[in-house]
Amino acid sequence: MADVTLFISDLHLCAERPAITELFLEFLRTDARNAQALYILGDLFEFWIGDEATHLDEFRPAIVGLRELTANAVPVYVMHGNRDFLLGPGFERASGCKLLPDPTRIDLYGMPVLLMHGDSLCTRDIDYMGFRKMVRDPAWQREILKKSLTEREAIARRYRETSRANAAAKNLEIMDVTPDAVEAVMREHAVLRLIHGHTHRPAEHHFTLDSEPATRTVLGDWFEQGSVLRVMPGKQMLQGLPLR
Repeated sequence: MADVTLFISDLHLCAERPAITELFLEFLRTDARNAQALYILGDLFEFWIGDEATHLDEFRPAIVGLRELTANAVPVYVMHGNRDFLLGPGFERASGCKLLPDPTRIDLYGMPVLLMHGDSLCTRDIDYMGFRKMVRDPAWQREILKKSLTEREAIARRYRETSRANAAAKNLEIMDVTPDAVEAVMREHAVLRLIHGHTHRPAEHHFTLDSEPATRTVLGDWFEQGSVLRVMPGKQMLQGLPLR
């Protein structure tokens, strides 16, 4: 097992992008098999209608691939995203993964690091923040899960189309993270290093936080290619994964 920890996010796996699913499965069989751990920081799936989705044909290959990886003693940690916030215990049992709260503070080779999906940092997007508060409410989720699978899937697909339309109409800066929110959450959790996804803008940002050097690493999406952050003791690399 290599001395490396892997971070990915925003795969948005679905039937419409089979090549991305195949790339992810190959990643699980190769790179991830030799890692100390794999962290998936949100939006593994394009939508999730409840843990009954583990049996849907479009998601089943990913579930099986994750189960094979975790069965080979590689721990996989998954954080809710803004598309798959209904992931629950049934997903954990089927995949062998462990769900993480957002945010989560970990020790990464002796360095405290904060992990987030990243959507909660986009505080300038007032409409989205209101929507996020609604769908993360346990009472709202319980009511949704009472509906039939057909109803839930229709709701999820309608939300996806609405989200796409809204994103196309918004200024890109509104949908990016707010620097004040980044600094506040890093102070709250006493870290100088943050890793998140959501914005689909892979980059490493260096700045000063309370007179100390700080780093915010943004993971890339898996639309035109894959994207992985490889962290090793003393260094990290943010790399693209080309479609085969």
